[in-house]
Amino acid sequence: MPGDALHNPIKINHRHITHSMSKKNQAGQNEANAIDELNDQLTGISQKVQENQRIIYIATGIVAFVVICVLVYIYAFRNPGIEKSNNEIGQADLQLFQGNDSTALLQYENIANNHGYSAGNRAALQAAILLYDKGEYQNAINYLNKYSADEAFIGAAAYSLEGDCYVNLDQLDNAVKAFKSAIAQSDDNPSYTPYFMLKLARVYNAQQKYADELKVYEDIQKNYPAYGDMYGVDIRKYLERARLQSAK
Repeated sequence: MPGDALHNPIKINHRHITHSMSKKNQAGQNEANAIDELNDQLTGISQKVQENQRIIYIATGIVAFVVICVLVYIYAFRNPGIEKSNNEIGQADLQLFQGNDSTALLQYENIANNHGYSAGNRAALQAAILLYDKGEYQNAINYLNKYSADEAFIGAAAYSLEGDCYVNLDQLDNAVKAFKSAIAQSDDNPSYTPYFMLKLARVYNAQQKYADELKVYEDIQKNYPAYGDMYGVDIRKYLERARLQSAK
């Protein structure tokens, strides 16, 4: 009855309330855990950024140090060294021009032995040429070994000079190697390459390697047909001689 309902106590579902509160507490706890996890992530990212910044600062410092060292080398050592060596080789060139070969040779040797750069490289070649003229073939080879044969014609001429030294020392196998280097370095120059090939052929003749000699003359005739007429060299005569000797 309705009246009785006023006197009947309301039955509260304690398990439902407890369950609801438990859900709220769990949600709050999950939210707190998520916030803590986010804070941890942000802290980790901040630490990584700081570590990366330290790495960047260190790398930048290293690069700056290297740049400073390079600049110090260029302006405090290299440029003055180049200027000094250029002045010294200029004085040696003047002595050579004036006919003072012995004085020039001493200066070239000093520059080649004590200076680098392009002046030291050229001084080594100049010293080798003067030593060859004096008949000091092994000493000339020693200075040629200091020379860097980069440029096509001058480098090829240096190898050819080395071959001439070995011929005079009767070291014909080494002469063959040097003349082959001269041929390779000369970059198929129609005036100079066949000239070095003729030198190689004559060494083969001295070694009695007539088939090799014949092959060189055939290559000259095939690849540089105008050379013989241009310089008055009868390639056909040499070729026929090598052909007859190789047939024996």
